[in-house]
Amino acid sequence: MAYKDDQLSEEKVFKDPVHRYVHVRDRVIWDLIATPEFQRLRRIKQLGTTHLTFHGAEHSRFNHSLGVYEIVRRILNNFKDREHWNNEERLLCLCAALLHDLGHGPFSHSFEKVFKLDHEYFTQAIIVGDTKVNEILEKVSPGFARKVADVIGKTYEDKLVVSLISSQIDADRMDYLQRDAYFTGVSYGHFDMERILRVMRPIEDQVVIKSTGMHAVEDYIMSRYQMYWQVYFHPVTRSAEVILSKILHRAKHLYQDVGYTFKLEPIHFISFFEEDVSLEDYLKLDESVVQYYFQLWQEEEDEILSDLCERFMNRRLFKYVEFNPNLQINDLLELTQLFMKAGIEPEYYLVVDSSSDLPYDFYRPGEEEERLPIHLQMPNGSLKELSRHSDIVESISGKKRTDHKLYFPLDKLKALTDNGLKQQIMDILYGQGESRKNVN
Repeated sequence: MAYKDDQLSEEKVFKDPVHRYVHVRDRVIWDLIATPEFQRLRRIKQLGTTHLTFHGAEHSRFNHSLGVYEIVRRILNNFKDREHWNNEERLLCLCAALLHDLGHGPFSHSFEKVFKLDHEYFTQAIIVGDTKVNEILEKVSPGFARKVADVIGKTYEDKLVVSLISSQIDADRMDYLQRDAYFTGVSYGHFDMERILRVMRPIEDQVVIKSTGMHAVEDYIMSRYQMYWQVYFHPVTRSAEVILSKILHRAKHLYQDVGYTFKLEPIHFISFFEEDVSLEDYLKLDESVVQYYFQLWQEEEDEILSDLCERFMNRRLFKYVEFNPNLQINDLLELTQLFMKAGIEPEYYLVVDSSSDLPYDFYRPGEEEERLPIHLQMPNGSLKELSRHSDIVESISGKKRTDHKLYFPLDKLKALTDNGLKQQIMDILYGQGESRKNVN
């Protein structure tokens, strides 16, 4: 029997808190899960620093990747023998679903911004590179690994296949919303996925939804909207992200610009500091390694690096106030001068953070070319764009919400001995009426 058709002698299952069971029968999938590159995802948290806000959010990208695979497996079971669906693409879809997050690094998005990396690039590099994953995929057929990489990169010729992994309503989003809601303990991310899977239909270049399933999709859209603002952009989580980013910036600055001698040479970071990262270097770095360095850097002689690492490791986060940089630019300039006068480095301790700089992923038809809007299939077979049929979705379609916060170490401000300077800073941050409450 050809490797691509090889089935396990009995079905393997992973017990899963979200989907109850993840079912594996294909030898290819079972072998991919066992690779070092996929097992590495156990050491990358799905939600980065969110566990510092919602203590249950310790789940990994390994959990999530299995969940996306399972959703796609169920979708394809429903698609079997339907018009427009080519069952020859089944294994390709399953592999792409399983491997779609393979290239995520530690504390993914913060890490990427500091070191100018792209996890999708590394996902494809792992799939087509000199790896165990590539070895298995190429056993399916020559060039199969490239096809999987193209699906994940959204360049594969069959857009219907791509849409299962990346679209306005795809397996990736359906898993992370439910999984993140489960592990954070919030109620926002729950929706009737089973209903959505039952009403999904393949057409030539995308998946559409039977009109009878519109209300389940409305629930999904609103769940997604709420999760971003209640969980993903939570200001305490963002505070931890700010400190994490500043640690990495400081370490990079010390290495690149100061010629600083670390007590222990940061060998896992050197290629990142030098912006010449090989695939081998990338795969060696996970969150346990990063936190090992943060633990050590608490003892470094550089006061800023030491302080920031101690804050991150012990959850002594920055405080924040609402802040509009467009209207309060003069306040920011004045605060920068006052922080410098107080001996508090504003580059690391006075940070404007804008949530809209992150992937703000609620329903926005037409904003990105590859994201087709969700279409409903009407009883007569015609297609109707969702927001034109749903008042709920229409009310949030295309509306970009922006949120700005100003982060700072309140403890350092309270410790200032110059009471006049302290009061000046507090008056700007909190307003004169509230500042005295926060000084003490």
